[in-house]
Amino acid sequence: MTLIAIFFPSLSFFLRGKIFTAIICLILQITLIGWIPAAIWAVLSLQNSRADRRNAKLFKAMRSK
Repeated sequence: MTLIAIFFPSLSFFLRGKIFTAIICLILQITLIGWIPAAIWAVLSLQNSRADRRNAKLFKAMRSK
């Protein structure tokens, strides 16, 4: 998924169900200069969502004890 976020930033948002963000990212990546910020944005967003899922899993484990 990280490779998709680097090479196809708008597709990574679309696959994660963020349609409006994917459209904004697509507009940004249309230009060659905007491709790099779009790729960075997609990778950071992917890492943040992974961290959120990991934290939610930890909180759920802590509550069940």
